[in-house]
Amino acid sequence: MDIRIIKSPSYGTMDILKSRISIQTDETVDYAHAVGLVQGKLIDMICAADVAEKMSDVTVCDVRGSCPQNMILLAIFGDIAAVETAIEKIKEEVASNRL
Repeated sequence: MDIRIIKSPSYGTMDILKSRISIQTDETVDYAHAVGLVQGKLIDMICAADVAEKMSDVTVCDVRGSCPQNMILLAIFGDIAAVETAIEKIKEEVASNRL
């Protein structure tokens, strides 16, 4: 699983992400102060999305790749502290083999 955090993403970065997510954007996505990116197997991404939303006030979206039926990248939108909390919890779950 690969994990990155972008703090204060640029408008261009946000445009790229918004053009590739599968839901209508809301205020959380439009004005996110940070974006966590998590890439891995489908089963892990579904569990990571669940962990992130339960542990923090974030919005999680599927980022479409070259094959729309494959979800291998999540974007986790929110304020910096919320995204960091979500990412840390995902890392904890991975480390303990629960994810």
